[in-house]
Amino acid sequence: MARTRFAPDRGLTARMGLTMFLLGLVLVAFVLAMVLIAARFPANAGAIVIIGVLIAGGMTIGSLFYSDKIALTAARARLVSPQEAPELHGIIDRLCALADMPKPRVAISETDMPNAFATGRNTKSAVVCVTTGLLRRLDPSEQEAVIAHEMSHVAHKDVVVMTIASFLAIVAGLMVRFAFYGELFGGGRGRRDNNQNMAIVMLAIMAVSIVVYAVSFLLIRALSRYRELAADRSGALLTGRPSALASALQKVDGVMARIPTRDLRAAESLNAFYFVPALTKGGLSGLFSTHPPLQKRLAQLAQISQQIGR
Repeated sequence: MARTRFAPDRGLTARMGLTMFLLGLVLVAFVLAMVLIAARFPANAGAIVIIGVLIAGGMTIGSLFYSDKIALTAARARLVSPQEAPELHGIIDRLCALADMPKPRVAISETDMPNAFATGRNTKSAVVCVTTGLLRRLDPSEQEAVIAHEMSHVAHKDVVVMTIASFLAIVAGLMVRFAFYGELFGGGRGRRDNNQNMAIVMLAIMAVSIVVYAVSFLLIRALSRYRELAADRSGALLTGRPSALASALQKVDGVMARIPTRDLRAAESLNAFYFVPALTKGGLSGLFSTHPPLQKRLAQLAQISQQIGR
């Protein structure tokens, strides 16, 4: 974590460490499986794996270094100066002074959906973006609470951690696609023996990759949900007003429930970044969610309020 005054979270550190360890184990198992497949069919499997790793590596590096530009473009946001948004800059200036961290760039997205996000691989490249819908609906203390939550993500270097953690899922996802399209379009060429070998290779790679992708996906989503709880906690402790963050969560969640589903689906690609996801899922499908349930977030904030009041 960067050297700021955001409260350290041992639970977050432990969960990150455990998740990365489990992802490491899955990576080892994946590599061993690919090695065994390549040893049996070296010409076919080796090339597919190498290409997949190279493409996934390029995508991961690109995501890491250009996450701010990608997110701002997807949100149709623009950077704003202190003259254009003096109140918003004032809130961020105060939080930066409280947290003792460099000021991020500030952006506004012209959309009625109330939300916010922060991205960037470090404090120097970070950007905090809020929507006009959020600025219009929340009072200054609630806005400050939301922005403190987002700046906690920057302080915890969540973008770097989540990008690195996603590498294995990207590789596995590419392997599934390569194997599927290789079997679909490559099975009718060449001799019969070669066709059979290629079919076995593709099916083996697809089966291993599907399992690896599913396991890594669930681990990453679990880490993402705890990351949001940690940001709630750090932001609430920094401002000393967990009730303001709880109020903001309830307002934003209530408004999001009234927004047409088609509009929420258009914003769903940024769910991992948003303060509140565009589309929420409950029950068993919550395992696939990037954010914890609203009630769990509110319960944590209530506990923090009790701790502060003692």
